[in-house]
Amino acid sequence: MDGHRRRPYQKHNRFRYLLLPAISAISGAILLLYFLLSFLAPSPDHLHHLGHHTSFHDKSIDIVDDTSKVSSVFKVPTSSKIISERDLWTTSRSEFYFGCSSASTQFPKAPAVTRPNRYLLIATSGGLNQQRTGITDAVVAARILNATLVVPKLDKKSFWKDASTFSEIFDVDWFISHLSKDVKIIRELPHKGGRKWSPYSTRVPRKCNERCYHIRVLPLFSKKRAVQLSKFDFRLANNLETDFQKLRCRVNYHALRFTDAIITMGQTLVNRMRNVGKHFVALHLRFEPDMLAFSGCYYGGGEKEIRQLSKIRKRWKTLHISDPEKERRQGRCPLTPEEVGLVLRALGYGKDTNIYVASGEVFGGNETLNPLKALFPNIYSKETLATKQELEPFTPFSSRMAALDFMVCDESDVFVTNNNGNMAKILAGRRRYFGHKPTIRPNAKTLSRLLMDRENMTWEEFSTQVQEHQVGFMGAPNEARPGRGEFHENPTSCICEKSKNKPKTISSLPRKASDNKVDETVDVFIDKIRNSYNEEEEEDEDKDGIVSNLNYFLNDTNVVDFSTGYEETELEELLSD
Repeated sequence: MDGHRRRPYQKHNRFRYLLLPAISAISGAILLLYFLLSFLAPSPDHLHHLGHHTSFHDKSIDIVDDTSKVSSVFKVPTSSKIISERDLWTTSRSEFYFGCSSASTQFPKAPAVTRPNRYLLIATSGGLNQQRTGITDAVVAARILNATLVVPKLDKKSFWKDASTFSEIFDVDWFISHLSKDVKIIRELPHKGGRKWSPYSTRVPRKCNERCYHIRVLPLFSKKRAVQLSKFDFRLANNLETDFQKLRCRVNYHALRFTDAIITMGQTLVNRMRNVGKHFVALHLRFEPDMLAFSGCYYGGGEKEIRQLSKIRKRWKTLHISDPEKERRQGRCPLTPEEVGLVLRALGYGKDTNIYVASGEVFGGNETLNPLKALFPNIYSKETLATKQELEPFTPFSSRMAALDFMVCDESDVFVTNNNGNMAKILAGRRRYFGHKPTIRPNAKTLSRLLMDRENMTWEEFSTQVQEHQVGFMGAPNEARPGRGEFHENPTSCICEKSKNKPKTISSLPRKASDNKVDETVDVFIDKIRNSYNEEEEEDEDKDGIVSNLNYFLNDTNVVDFSTGYEETELEELLSD
């Protein structure tokens, strides 16, 4: 009986001894798992930092009062400190330089060298500023060939879809008369036997120099009196004889004048910007869908962004698949509107700065622009400065709208470009020629890394590094060595230095030791930065591919209308060969 009673007790006791170790083991496992999760899970600060790395969506700018204590968290001050080292609205030593493009005594007048019955026609390509480059080079090409130039035809077939003629954008009478001493220019090809001549059409290679034109084009005039050069964009060498370079400047900076209608409306926009404040910054934002799709960059917009940009990229079936992270690290991605704003604030431009934005449709709309507006509330555009009725004559024409933006950017106290396309290069060269007005080009390769890592530093550290990295990218004299980069961006042959004796062009100035050791150190530092940067650019430009031909898409402030039937066969033309 006792044995029967003990049996259940023994079973219960044995079960209790087995249960306790099991409970302990499970509890230990849960506790261990908890510690592992706590250790591996990212902190809220890290998640916030990651958000700044990848996305411009759903973000707010942290702006703190200047009187608050500096913390390790990245905070943008409500106001910027005065930059004592430089004036925000002028460039250092700019008063010692001026534009000089007069022909030398060894450059004969056009009537003495122009051959009879030798006519050159060109067909431009691209948007307004790419065509402007082609027109400028066409005048020089006509002079090299001693030919009469027929007023250039503008591109009406590309996806910019602007049917404007030369005389509807530029003052054709001024163009012809102002260049009469350099090149004979006529409006139309003359008739022969009651019929208009049919020109022989050909294309010259890119960067064709004087000898190239003499070999490839000159013999054609013995067979045909009229020769047309098609797809005329960047078909003239960057480095030419000084007189030809100066002719380029006379065309670009003096002969190519917009029509009265464009000038009047453009000046109205400038005056209205002046009315809201003494100074203003013009920002060529270039953050449109076509630009982002073509660059292959990613901005953290998730599936929606990938889907939208991929749809546009399908238009170019031969477009290479890029590594977005690599493109970003190498500075080939446009900065976001917020990042551009942060750079400007770091350079000393306060929250009350008036900014004119030259841009088409910004990718992401207001959601993308809001962070920039938080940094700079006073943002304007031609659409906000003018009524629909005032813009009505220009709105249907992308080149005329781009011309208005060009005028405001040219007249601005400071011009900021978010890319290095045709408009940016032409404006940079023009602003150098007319007094070296500040032209800020973000040093994207260095700033991209800094911007991605900004949450790991204070605002003071960030601002200091931005100012250091921007040395050589502010539009000051002698930022680039003569002959480096594109001539339209750095027209050194047409910029002279004031001296007691006579003006000397920058390209002819001998290097001499500076009396000021600080200036000497800065000059060396600038040369080092610009030379290394230009070498990388030249390597890119020599590749017949995406980077060198990105200029077509960086061209203007208006976007592509992808709703229309764009032909894949035009890809090669879009990429400028």
